[in-house]
Amino acid sequence: MRVITGIGALFAFIELLYMVMVLAGANAGNGFFIFIQALARPLALFWPGLFPVSDPNLAVILDYGLAAAFWVILAGVIARFAAR
Repeated sequence: MRVITGIGALFAFIELLYMVMVLAGANAGNGFFIFIQALARPLALFWPGLFPVSDPNLAVILDYGLAAAFWVILAGVIARFAAR
């Protein structure tokens, strides 16, 4: 169970880290930023663009914040079923 929730937490952390980096205006050419971006975008699954908004900061919060919440919730549900 801890492994499952740990993986979900790791995925959520990657999403939140990317979201904070984008909102803080991190250098998009930096190697660490590119690495986190390469991890975060596929993990966001279907969330990016689901809610069209005109504010780019709000779009990042919705896209990657909802993806982070999704991973935490999904990992919790899977861990509960695995515990049975």
